[in-house]
Amino acid sequence: MPEKRKKYDREFREGAVRIVEETGKPIAQIARDLGVNEGTLGNWVARAKEAREGRDGLSQDDVEELKRLRAENAELRMERDVLKRSVVLWVKEATK
Repeated sequence: MPEKRKKYDREFREGAVRIVEETGKPIAQIARDLGVNEGTLGNWVARAKEAREGRDGLSQDDVEELKRLRAENAELRMERDVLKRSVVLWVKEATK
């Protein structure tokens, strides 16, 4: 006999996700309290998180590349500053 699926309206799903995010309680506990399957609630939370992160038009790959590029940029700035200091010291030594 096929299993009958429950349908949840958008307001219920959004409310359940908000409860998870605001209370910080485990998804499993909130799912039990609401009578929803744990995996279902987990999917709702994951989709909400993806939607929030995707609002600014960046995919997860873009976000990861941005983090990598920012770290690389910081390293290159540090190397540049070290070279500048080295040149200053070299000029001071050469003009003595």
